[in-house]
Amino acid sequence: MKKTLLAASLLVAAVGAHAEPATYNVDPTHTFVTFEADHFGTSTNRGRFDKKEGSVQFDRTAKTGKVELTIDMSSINTGVAPFNKHLQGPDFFNAAQHPTAKFVADKFTFDGDKVTQVAGTLTMLGKTNPVTLKANRFNCYMNPMLKREVCGGDFETTIQRSQWGVDYGLKMGMQDNVRLLVQVEAIKQ
Repeated sequence: MKKTLLAASLLVAAVGAHAEPATYNVDPTHTFVTFEADHFGTSTNRGRFDKKEGSVQFDRTAKTGKVELTIDMSSINTGVAPFNKHLQGPDFFNAAQHPTAKFVADKFTFDGDKVTQVAGTLTMLGKTNPVTLKANRFNCYMNPMLKREVCGGDFETTIQRSQWGVDYGLKMGMQDNVRLLVQVEAIKQ
């Protein structure tokens, strides 16, 4: 009887532990938020945000999760210092008054074990709008250097920047669409 109760208790504990979400911290050295924006139909402006932090609650068994990713808007890097300053200014991101943007999501879509999209909201310039990131690649692996599980992938979406009040250049013929590419890896804690 005691063996049966012990076995049942261990089974319940194992199932309960397995079904709990794990916490993963975003690895800033393997996570990049980049953008691509059309420049008058001639070329593509590209840049990235160098400073970001966040966490992911992830439960593959329950197929649930939650993401919080905060981006330092003053860390924009196009490779051209004057262009960075313009983008940090009031015409675009107004980083002095709105120093961060935040993506928060709690709707994960799966195909088997793989995340195929993450839906939530992006808050930028004091405005919050829905955003869905499509996964082009997703994987979890045991990192041989860290000896911990790492999950992540390549995600993308296209937003209308005017939804957040970024309308500079639209009347001059610049496009409203901006492609966001999010490469993310997060380390299990």
